[in-house]
Amino acid sequence: MRASRLLLNSSALGLLLAAATPVMAQDAPQDSVAEDDGDAIIVTARRQNERLQDVPASVAVLTATALQNTGATKAEDFAQLTPGVTIVTGTAEAGDTQINIRGINGARDAESSVALVVDGILKTNTAQLNQPQGTLTQVEVLKGPQGALYGRNAAAGAIVLQTQKPTDTLTGALRASYANEATYEATAHIAGPLGENVGFVLSGYYFSTDGWWRNSFLNNSKTVDDKENWAIDGRVMVGRGTSTQLDVKARYSEFHGASLPFNAAFHLPLFGAVNPAFYEDVNKHPFAFSNNIRATNDQESFDVSAKLDHEFSNGMKLVAWALYSDVKQDLVADGTSADFARYISNADPAVNSSVGSCFSSTAALTGFPVNQPGFIGQIPVPFIFAPATGSTFGPYSPTTCDGTQYQLREQTDYSAEVRLLSDSDGPLSWQLGAYYLHIDRKTGVSLGADTGQGVIKQLYNAPGSTNPTSLLLADKFRTNVYAAFGSAEWKPSDVFSGGIALRYDIEDRAASSLVPNAVDPFTGGPINPGLAFGPFTPKNATFKQLQPKVTLSFHPNDALNLYANWGIGFKSGGFNNQGSAAVVDQNFNQFINAGVTINDQYRKETSSAFEAGVKGEVLDGRITYDLAAYYTRVTDMQLFEFFVGSFGLLRVVSNIDRVDIKGAEANFSGRIVDGWKVFGSFNVTDSEIKKNRSRPYTVGNKSPYTADWTINLGSEITAPLSDNAKLLFRADYRITGPTWFHSVQDQERPTLFSGLLPISALALPGVVGNARFDVAQRDAFGVLNLRAGITTPRYRIAVFADNLLDRQYISEAIPAIEFGGSFITPGARRLIGVELGASF
Repeated sequence: MRASRLLLNSSALGLLLAAATPVMAQDAPQDSVAEDDGDAIIVTARRQNERLQDVPASVAVLTATALQNTGATKAEDFAQLTPGVTIVTGTAEAGDTQINIRGINGARDAESSVALVVDGILKTNTAQLNQPQGTLTQVEVLKGPQGALYGRNAAAGAIVLQTQKPTDTLTGALRASYANEATYEATAHIAGPLGENVGFVLSGYYFSTDGWWRNSFLNNSKTVDDKENWAIDGRVMVGRGTSTQLDVKARYSEFHGASLPFNAAFHLPLFGAVNPAFYEDVNKHPFAFSNNIRATNDQESFDVSAKLDHEFSNGMKLVAWALYSDVKQDLVADGTSADFARYISNADPAVNSSVGSCFSSTAALTGFPVNQPGFIGQIPVPFIFAPATGSTFGPYSPTTCDGTQYQLREQTDYSAEVRLLSDSDGPLSWQLGAYYLHIDRKTGVSLGADTGQGVIKQLYNAPGSTNPTSLLLADKFRTNVYAAFGSAEWKPSDVFSGGIALRYDIEDRAASSLVPNAVDPFTGGPINPGLAFGPFTPKNATFKQLQPKVTLSFHPNDALNLYANWGIGFKSGGFNNQGSAAVVDQNFNQFINAGVTINDQYRKETSSAFEAGVKGEVLDGRITYDLAAYYTRVTDMQLFEFFVGSFGLLRVVSNIDRVDIKGAEANFSGRIVDGWKVFGSFNVTDSEIKKNRSRPYTVGNKSPYTADWTINLGSEITAPLSDNAKLLFRADYRITGPTWFHSVQDQERPTLFSGLLPISALALPGVVGNARFDVAQRDAFGVLNLRAGITTPRYRIAVFADNLLDRQYISEAIPAIEFGGSFITPGARRLIGVELGASF
């Protein structure tokens, strides 16, 4: 209803509604009518060049013109413009990205469900999903399982990028913008020849912003969502225009900014009878930040690749490439453990300084206005044990009582692929190939005491240090992937074609703990709570899967294509921190009868997906359309879970045994008159959890992170001002439907408070501490983006407004079920600025 009122009442949408048609990045080739010459869009959706109209699958395309006219540069921009696709990115850290396509989502700490392919090379690190990848010339978003064609981690789809190639003469372009909150963005590239059949491209990217939010404790500083990101991409192509071509690329980027811009929202309805803030709708939370630790996030990324294309005299082609990638990332942030009294009592002299710091910081801040229902009383004892003088901190408090956290993720990998392609002339064409990948990954989460002297950026600090470690989760992972694949397409006539692709993956995974044999100085137990149940030993497992893909197309004429496809998607299983199962069982099942099962090894995820549709055009191409329906059955869907308790925190991946997903999409574009086009799309996704051994009571709920529906509406007008100049106006409006972020949804569950209350000073029945998560669903929200400007063959100037109506929404809610609340982060607010561009 809120989204509907926004549509009806906003005069800024009058033009869109009058047009009464829909979307920007649609499966129909909207930019085939956008281009003045009317050329068909050529895509590589099946690893071969073909018209978008001929592809027997849903493919959303952003051409170079669309990229320029929208300002899109990275995955979050593409997702905003594509029906049935949503994204959560940067809510915790720069490399944290989950893309949901038609109900299938990537899970934190597991592999992505969406492959990223740049100039024919598969990127293997999920931290690169939302990074800029050079000067883009075309973006293709493929939906449904693409592993048989595009390889690893393509269970939900693939994002296929093409970047600027060398030019025959020296050329270049620059685009720079400034907007509110000191937001700067610039991209530039130069391209040209280096000699006969040799060319180069050099691209650069820069972005910085102060962000929208301030830290009220740290002198009202802009240190909550500030960021700075820059990247350099280089490319050299040798043998251009000959039968043998070598394409060498390298890129380096850095990110420096804030991390974990979260607030907590409690979902305790009976507590809410005393203070409504204990039972809070995540959509109505008034965000405020007052943590005493300056949260930071640093990332360095480097990769280099070489790709060889050779065409034999008989028309066959050999394509081979190799990639090396190295990404290092860490973050520093405030802790979450104050309400569980982790750092308030210990007689050990080695930690007395941190305990004393906690008490003194609380006394100095008594009554400080932290987020409701938080309250800093005279002592840092949780209010359930000291109702008169105690405190309710919540996570990320201004005192030192919640400790610190340091997280580390480092990944180095190298991969290679070789592919042999037949001559594309004739009724039968085929491809054969093999792939290899090796990954070395190190991850760690460290909680430490806050003595008021900052954070030492290493995973383990001894008890006598200024930041003694009290909990450590740290593992080293090694992965080897082997795959063989092949595909064939048969086209017996101009009106019918059929194709089949097969890929067989073997993933060998090994994990070993990096946790030292040390004691938590605050509890006297092991530094990792899982060690209380036995020593950690190296683990290994192998995950295998055959991934077929079948496509059929009936093409009675150039303006109509009836198609169907089916495929299997696959995402490897893996390892949680050893002892996770025992920690969850002891702290939640045995204590509060939580009814949750976690395994130290999570299972592989597979999916079986059907799609059928029709795409076409009428009125000599003035109107294009694409209608599709799909059904997917997901087995062992992977889901990120977050547990908080007196033991600290725990991050795990669980499995939902079976989820059924069905949905439909409709996409249209139309040219009203020359120079004025309208476009739009609608996606609806209906999902249901059919079986879930991890949390059996969630059967009947929806697929997590899946919007019930999305709507895209847009219009673009170009009008000549002179022989060389033209006016451009573009409007894009996206409505994202209601979204759950966990398998637990409209249900009541026991929490740690349910177990603590009966033994606390309050002596209340356990049911008083139960949580209800009906308020943890994100409401539908709409975002309107506008751009208007003047362009000439060499220069451009434009004004833009992202989220013009300043719609307030949350980017994500991470429910911590047994904690009784959610960790929520705000979405992007209004950004208004000016952009200048030049090319030669």
